[in-house]
Amino acid sequence: MRTFGKWLGRILLMMVLAAAVIYVWKREEITRLLAVNSLFSEEKIVANFSHMNGAFLTRDVDRGTGPVSEIPKGPDATLPASTGSWIKDRAVTALVVLKDGQMVHESYYLGTNPEDRRISWSVAKSYLSALFGIVMAEGHIGSLDDQVTKYVPALTGSAYDGATIRNVLQMSSGVTFNEDYLDYDSDINKMGRVVALGGTMDDFAQGLSETFVAPGAQWQYVSIDTHVLGMVIRGATGRDIVSLLSEKIIQPLGYEESPYYITDGQGVAFVLGGLNIRTRDYARFGQMIAQNGMYGGQQIVPAAWIAESTVASANTADGEIGYGYQWWVPVGATEGEFLGRGIYGQYIYINQPLGVVIASNAADRKFRQEGVSAKNIEIFREIANSL
Repeated sequence: MRTFGKWLGRILLMMVLAAAVIYVWKREEITRLLAVNSLFSEEKIVANFSHMNGAFLTRDVDRGTGPVSEIPKGPDATLPASTGSWIKDRAVTALVVLKDGQMVHESYYLGTNPEDRRISWSVAKSYLSALFGIVMAEGHIGSLDDQVTKYVPALTGSAYDGATIRNVLQMSSGVTFNEDYLDYDSDINKMGRVVALGGTMDDFAQGLSETFVAPGAQWQYVSIDTHVLGMVIRGATGRDIVSLLSEKIIQPLGYEESPYYITDGQGVAFVLGGLNIRTRDYARFGQMIAQNGMYGGQQIVPAAWIAESTVASANTADGEIGYGYQWWVPVGATEGEFLGRGIYGQYIYINQPLGVVIASNAADRKFRQEGVSAKNIEIFREIANSL
């Protein structure tokens, strides 16, 4: 019996030592995975959303050495009375409002501050749309009706084989992809674990093999579509997204601080939701879009692309929110009213006729509840109409 006890003790000691070796070897990956698993927890979500570089691999998007572009200060706006309860109910962390290019409101909540670089989530998709328009205008891509495999041959034989660039821009690729953030085994959460563990997003996209409809037949929000757009840009230009976004958009906008992208294990930008930016700088981007791509006397994004990408062109259901090229168009929108939107309450709302840009960030764990998204848009409209 004593011999068995010694044998068991040695086995347990070997198991402990093996576990320790594995932890040391894979410490960073394990730390990131644990961070992902608690990313949206009630006690951590606000801090996490302002410090994503503490949980993921990242790369700075160089703002360059130029001066910070001025946002003129306008008269302080009196926001509608409903704004206060909305800020509390939706766990808003930042709200910046521009009217005719002037800042008329700026506020921060839940212990955050103006210097925080906040996670964009899917607002990053709208940034990539703008970059796509620049790449198109420069002649790197022949037509939106080209198949994605023309620029990314590695997708041949995948679920994206047969899809055009336009299909993917409009979230109409037909690719089967479970976007349920509350399902641990969903595709979106599997993708998150790939990023956390240092895997490759390109391999993940190439590994998708199922479609549910023919490309272009039906709109369905599929976040991995945006990564494929990034693959197309990289394939067409021979450059990475980080350097392109820096040169073509971030530096001309005169950002206050270099944004950063979450990346996969190969340093490839998580273009579908990994940008981290100060809220005032989100507003700078929104103002450029509102001015039809013009900012600081420079045409940054072609005006024709802004016009084409921000109208509801995708095959969405009647009576539902519309979709363009990685931009949302609210129900009942006036011409020139559209928005970038990300999970947990990230928004850039643009109303060109009223000259209003609203950038807001939040850590809203109830963002999926029925009516929340519509209420957010209602508040933005109330603010815009009150100015």
